[in-house]
Amino acid sequence: MSGNRYVREADRALRTTYEEPMELAGYVDLVFDRPTIAAHASKYLLAAIESAGTRTVIEESEETERYRFFDDPHNDGEHAVLGNTEMLNAFVDDLRAIAAGRGKAESIIWFAGPTATGKSELKRCLINGLREYSKTPEGRRYTIEWNLERTDEVRGLSYNEAPASDDDHWYESPVQAHPFTVFPPDVREEILGDLNRTLNDEVPIRVDGRLDPFSREAFQQLEERYRRDDRTDLFSKITDQRHLRVKNFVMDVGNGIGVLHAEDSGSPKERLVGSWMLEMLRALDSRGRKNPQAFSYDGVISQGNGGVTIVEDASHHADLLQKLLNVPEEGTVKLDKGIGMDIDTQLIVISNPDLEAQLNQHADRKDHDPLKALKRRLNKLEFQYLTNLSLEVELIRRELADERRVWEAESYEALDERIVAPLTMSIRRGEEETRQVEFAPHALEAAGLYGVVSRLDPEDLPDDLDLTEKALLFDRGYLRSGDDRLEAEAFEFDADAHDGEHGIPVTFTRDVLADLLGAVRDRHHPDLAVEDVIMPHEVLDAMVEGLRDAPVFAASERGEYEGRVHPVEDYIAERQADDVLDAMLAGHTADRESVAEYVEHVYAWATGEPVETDRGEIQPDPLTMKVFEIEQLGRFGEADYDGTDPSDEVESFRRERIITSLNRHAWEHRTEDFQVGDVDFTEIPVIREVLAENDWTDVRRAFEDLDPRQWADPPSGTQTERVKADTLDTLEARDYSRAAAELTSRRVMDGVSDRWD
Repeated sequence: MSGNRYVREADRALRTTYEEPMELAGYVDLVFDRPTIAAHASKYLLAAIESAGTRTVIEESEETERYRFFDDPHNDGEHAVLGNTEMLNAFVDDLRAIAAGRGKAESIIWFAGPTATGKSELKRCLINGLREYSKTPEGRRYTIEWNLERTDEVRGLSYNEAPASDDDHWYESPVQAHPFTVFPPDVREEILGDLNRTLNDEVPIRVDGRLDPFSREAFQQLEERYRRDDRTDLFSKITDQRHLRVKNFVMDVGNGIGVLHAEDSGSPKERLVGSWMLEMLRALDSRGRKNPQAFSYDGVISQGNGGVTIVEDASHHADLLQKLLNVPEEGTVKLDKGIGMDIDTQLIVISNPDLEAQLNQHADRKDHDPLKALKRRLNKLEFQYLTNLSLEVELIRRELADERRVWEAESYEALDERIVAPLTMSIRRGEEETRQVEFAPHALEAAGLYGVVSRLDPEDLPDDLDLTEKALLFDRGYLRSGDDRLEAEAFEFDADAHDGEHGIPVTFTRDVLADLLGAVRDRHHPDLAVEDVIMPHEVLDAMVEGLRDAPVFAASERGEYEGRVHPVEDYIAERQADDVLDAMLAGHTADRESVAEYVEHVYAWATGEPVETDRGEIQPDPLTMKVFEIEQLGRFGEADYDGTDPSDEVESFRRERIITSLNRHAWEHRTEDFQVGDVDFTEIPVIREVLAENDWTDVRRAFEDLDPRQWADPPSGTQTERVKADTLDTLEARDYSRAAAELTSRRVMDGVSDRWD
């Protein structure tokens, strides 16, 4: 592979990102073609979010639309914000109100919440999303640059002591000034009025304020030069493309995005706006006053002009928050007492819960609280711990194995496959060679489910639900109870419940799992590396053990979370048993032809119509239905029939389970020429679930000589040996390693053997 190829790829990327600078009039024409490029800061951020579209998700059992922007789509999900969709949608709604100037225009958006809930990911997602959006034609961001060397003005224009020396020395506005700020206010309003009339948008484009001080200095120097000539086209001469041009820039930290980190220091003005450069002040002192060309403009608000200003870890910069009040309200800051600067930025504050404690330190003073005005401006949005199992497992895999792609699935069944999937990682212990250590199927599911269950509020549980079932309902949107599917609407949960406010953070889970990867397991097998498999129960045991030593938990929390592990253990054990059962009976399930024959006969029996066959029409055969129901479904016995006549219970099953699901499927897939025979009956969810309901009675019936007590080391030539080999083969074909299949089947059969007789 030639290195030149990569250089050409880089050339192509930059070629499609940047445009040739244009004259001011050309930019105005372009705005009428692509209005978003002139949007004010909050509207631009809103447009970037909306440009990625939406997708449907289920969170806390509610189906809702989620903005794909927060999945970090431009970076394959590297910094996706998992979950918290309701809060993110509220953020977009607030942003729309701010952009439209409705009510919340003076607000500073405040994202609060515990550690490890996604706040830092949101910051990176905003940066990534704005950067990539600004590379698109409809999302281009533009500013102005100046060249004073093309006049006979001696002073020139420079950010430093070295004067410009050639005609191509252009200086960009240091705060990404909007090109429309060059126009006189009345002309600008005329442009915006004409533009907004073409938009038909509830959020009109606004461009307020004046040129930044650096650009004002350039404008005034040019104005002074050409006014001497008594020009009637003074504005045209000042903004002639020899002196002024419009260029696009890529949004990034420092260019339209300002980020103030916890470790940033300096005076409030330095952190917010920038600082004077003393050497430059002496060199550029202009007419007895400070020259704004000698200002650094490296403060967080200066960097975020035209875009977003983010104060990260805001508790470290609490002294700045009051000084930010006038930014959204007045849109201005000062370089010093004599020089002001108009600012257009969307202010975002990110903090852990400790900021709230600082803000409430004078709350007992009520109306005399010196922080009351600040608290009134802060629009608080709270991050919470994830309460969806699938999202928690996805996050665990991100934290542990750096898997970044966002999970999307057409059905919950497809999502469930990812939840239970194993994970294999390369580990080196000391001087040993690298080994492949595997989290067995259901191991990460166990960790994720325990984390979610620790975060759920038990106070609003219906009498017939436990926390594990609440977690499953939140993730799926439904539960199974026998033959019934119970939708989320059947349950009422308290809107004021404290779900997601407290619990086991994913960072704790990650650290426990990482320790398990390096642990030595005292078990052996003559042929399989069972010592390199981490089982679900080992994960849960390690998490409970870790609670006792982790300083992040209070004593009361430790006791509460320890007690919540038992229903999780039971659920995971059931899942493992289902895997083993299905594998054992894989060769004994009904084939598609048998299912089709049975359903067609039931349908004919219920409707009084004949069955269509290759030999012509025949009457529904009661013996065919009876044999299938007893031998294939295993739901009934001889006592449920009088000869071949079904009992009331059998008739109810046929009508309520088979016919109802068939009718529902027919309705959902209705066409003018719908025929029962056109349906793949095994793909109807309810029928598929009925057929999959295996139990140990089915195993007894299929394997009369099976002895679960011999499973670990079955005698040669026995039925137990044959069934075990077939079971492990099937599990291996279903995403189990041979070693994980051996350990899982042993654990399941150990539990069965006590009650087998």
